[in-house]
Amino acid sequence: MSNPHLIYFTDPMCSWCWGFSAVTEVIEARYGPTLPIRLVLGGLRPGNVTPMTAEASRGLRGHWSKITEASGQPFGACVVDNEGFVYDTDPAARAVVVARRADPAVALPCLRAVHRAFYVEGRDVTNLEVLSDIAAELGLKRDAFLDDLKSDAAKQQTWGDYNTSLNAGVSGFPTLIIGPRPDNQYSMLARGFKNADEVTAAIDHWLVTVGVAAA
Repeated sequence: MSNPHLIYFTDPMCSWCWGFSAVTEVIEARYGPTLPIRLVLGGLRPGNVTPMTAEASRGLRGHWSKITEASGQPFGACVVDNEGFVYDTDPAARAVVVARRADPAVALPCLRAVHRAFYVEGRDVTNLEVLSDIAAELGLKRDAFLDDLKSDAAKQQTWGDYNTSLNAGVSGFPTLIIGPRPDNQYSMLARGFKNADEVTAAIDHWLVTVGVAAA
C-alpha cells in the first residue's frame, strides 16, 4: 500500500473550486505533508472560442453570489464583464501544470493564485503574459515559465490531465478523493462543493477505517 494522499480534480477557472480553495487550506493545516494533495486539472472549458454574451456574464455573477454565501470566498471585478471575453480555461490549467512540473510544492499555491487573480483581482488569466506574471509572484522564473507555457510538451501534459480526469469518471469540479486503501482503491470525499467540516470529518473517518493515524 502506498502512502495515503488526496487527489483533487480541479480547474483554475472553476468558481466552485475557488470556493473550495479555503477548504484545501484547512486540509493542509490539519494534515500537513502526511496527507499531500495531488492536483489533476480537469478541463472545464478548454479550447473554447466563443465570446461570452452579456446575459451569460450576468448569469455567472448571480451564480457567484451563491458561492460566496456557501463558502465565504469573495468575488470582485472580473474580465468576464469585458465585451468579447472568451472563457477558455486551457491556458490557466496549463499554467498550473507548468508550475507543478517546476516544483510540485508550488502547484496548489499556483492554483490559488490564479483563482484569486481571476475572481478577485480582475486579471485575464487566459493571457499567457498575465499567467507568467503570477508565476513570478510565486518565485518562479518568469521568462522560463512563459517559454514552457508555450511548449507542446506543456500542452500535451495538460491534455493528459484532462484525459485522466475523464477516465476517472469525474464529471464536475471540485472532486476530491482519498486513497489508496489496502485493496488499492480510492474513496470519494467530495463531488462538488462541501465545507471544511464535512470534508475533514470524511477524511478522519477514512483514516480510522484504514488504520492510519491523523496528524
